[in-house]
Amino acid sequence: RKIAVYDLGGGTFDVSVIEIAEVDGEKQFEVLATNGDTFLGGEDFDMRVIDYLVEEFQKEQGIDLRKDPLALQRLKDAAERAKIELSSAHQTDVNLPYVTADASGPKHLNIKLTRAKLEALVEDLVKRTIDPCRTAINDAGIKVGDISEVILVGGMTRMPKVQEAVKDFFGKEPRKDVNPDEAVAVGAAIQGAVLGGAVKDVLLLDVTPLSLGIETMGGVMTKLVEKNTTIPTKAAQVFSTAEDNQSAVTVHVLQGEREQARYNKSLAKFDLTGIQNAPRGMPQIEVAFDIDANGILHVSAKDKNTGKEQKIEIKAGSGLSDAEIRRMVSDAEAHREDDKKFHELVGVRNKADQLLHATRGALKEHGGKVPAAQIGAIESALKDLEDAMKGDDQARIEARTQALEQAAQALQAAAAAGAAPGAESAAGPGAGTGAAQDDVVDAEFTEVKDKQ
Repeated sequence: RKIAVYDLGGGTFDVSVIEIAEVDGEKQFEVLATNGDTFLGGEDFDMRVIDYLVEEFQKEQGIDLRKDPLALQRLKDAAERAKIELSSAHQTDVNLPYVTADASGPKHLNIKLTRAKLEALVEDLVKRTIDPCRTAINDAGIKVGDISEVILVGGMTRMPKVQEAVKDFFGKEPRKDVNPDEAVAVGAAIQGAVLGGAVKDVLLLDVTPLSLGIETMGGVMTKLVEKNTTIPTKAAQVFSTAEDNQSAVTVHVLQGEREQARYNKSLAKFDLTGIQNAPRGMPQIEVAFDIDANGILHVSAKDKNTGKEQKIEIKAGSGLSDAEIRRMVSDAEAHREDDKKFHELVGVRNKADQLLHATRGALKEHGGKVPAAQIGAIESALKDLEDAMKGDDQARIEARTQALEQAAQALQAAAAAGAAPGAESAAGPGAGTGAAQDDVVDAEFTEVKDKQ
């Protein structure tokens, strides 16, 4: 069965989708997906109450309590108490005698706050918790109806409005038999006992918090291990060179969710050298990721033709805090459309680059078999596409690519008989930019589907 853990604490919000299965008579808990909001918690709810009290007091007395640090601290404590009381009561009085003073004497704050008013003040904050729930469900590859139980964690989940929102989204009453204040402490105690060796019969299976991959031609991140993959795990893809007679490639290992490599965290770079001279797209370079149970990432790049191999080990712990991980995931969500456009542009540019390369080669080898007028049209189309490639106008690049394809039809027909085997395989996303040596240039990758 699958359960959702909805954790709304004092400073952050998290939601996890967990699958409970029975394996060899033992219960196995697997985290299918996690999501959240690092900038949403009980303190944000408190601030809404504080702002309301400050505004009401200012209307009555004409004094802004935000300018009085001592009064503001008393307000903060009172707002938190009122919020807690309204989880069980429908109305409460916020009473702060001698909260401040002016020339006319001391001032007292006495404001009635109802549950309905509180819910109106924080309605948008409660709604903000639903999008991460939806994302976690999608990341887990399931539907809301597949969730059999919902567990509430964190003091804020005592608020009836929060419970109502959870019920509306998941379509079922959340469980009330788990103490939301103690759940995290109990979980931490169990994990501490496991790590300390006091508990022997619990095995903790971790997941990758962010996707892992490499930088490929055009500055794209090609993912080999997706976010929320249970470890240990292995994955491999085969890549090829982007230039003729390329002797080396740089493998740039990345962590993150953005399509654009530069916005992800760089974990390591290493070079594979000694690649035999061959036309672009011909060498086969297998890049493999192997994450062991300790979270240590082993990355290797192997030339399948020569057997030459380079390896690197990346220790567990990326140096990213939970908050940074959530920020990177949120950043990827916020820039999803930008990344989609970037990915499309890179694909168009790569296709155009491959056509330029193939046409130049065919022109050099078979140009004598084509009438001069057609050669002139091909050369003109080549120049037009080269000019378009200097900019980022996707429509222009696509139009110039199509024009070159049409102009080069006669040349392609003449070259067809002598075309190099496998030349078409040069069309895939490609590897490693940012060479460490002058002869280390971008590589072009062809995906292998056999992930393990």
